Amino acid sequence: MTKPSTFRIWWTAARPHTLTASISPIIVATSRLRHPNYRAVVLWTLFCTTVQLGANLHNDYADFVQGTDNDKRVGQKRATAQGWWTPRQTCVATCSVVSVTALAGVLLAFETGQETNLFYWFLIGTSLFNAFAYTGGPFPLGWMLGNKSIAYSGLGEFFVLIYFGLVAVCMLPYCLGEAQLPWMEAWQIGLLATNILVVNNIRDRHTDVEANKRTTAVRFGRSFALVEYQMCLGGAYALSLYKWTTITGLRVSASMCLLPLLSIPLALAELRGVSTKEGSNLTPHVGKAALLQRVFSVLLSLQP
Repeated sequence: MTKPSTFRIWWTAARPHTLTASISPIIVATSRLRHPNYRAVVLWTLFCTTVQLGANLHNDYADFVQGTDNDKRVGQKRATAQGWWTPRQTCVATCSVVSVTALAGVLLAFETGQETNLFYWFLIGTSLFNAFAYTGGPFPLGWMLGNKSIAYSGLGEFFVLIYFGLVAVCMLPYCLGEAQLPWMEAWQIGLLATNILVVNNIRDRHTDVEANKRTTAVRFGRSFALVEYQMCLGGAYALSLYKWTTITGLRVSASMCLLPLLSIPLALAELRGVSTKEGSNLTPHVGKAALLQRVFSVLLSLQP
């Protein structure tokens, strides 16, 4: 088989069909800024996108060396498993990308006056750490020491909810001194980001069992994972309804809170697909879960 171009290898390893999970929170966060600092927005966008890319690259490496990515895999192709990159090359690519992430975090601190804020550095540091620990254990080569990673111990959904929801949405308003952080919107975006992972785990649960990757879909089964998917989906829309019932002021402002509900047809189509399909037939629905989050985030950013 002919080796793809360098661009195609990077494109495959980046997993662009889900990479917007790091963009959607920023769309919402920027819409909540009273006095936007666009240099800070660019830096936080760079941080979020490269930390997700770094995590994807390290996942490519770690799943291969742990035997999860093998000839039974039903999802998208992986650069290391296909032999397009050696494990060492994948590690170098990961470290290069995460170095950009770290630089963006440092520059954002100086841009927003957070240089001495220990809480800021805790969030930045743990985000960088998670890029490696998500799949490969506490260290880039943690799998060699028998350490459990976040994904392999079934904690993936929790960390996605926190870091791709609460942290990704609230960090920018926090750094820029906004009096009120968009907590409700952060939960909504986080719940929909979690569903990207849930669909992935439902699809891969049979091969994950063989690799001792104990995701929630492996631990508790397909029915549990589907309920998890439904709860995340319903929770995101329920919060919009809750805000609509509590808002005061002009009727038009209250109605704007219902804008995210325009994405319900897409959500219902995805719910039917995820509930009735198995294996490789679920692969398109991983990307469509990211699409739903993206559409929802745009509509959410338009509400008061």
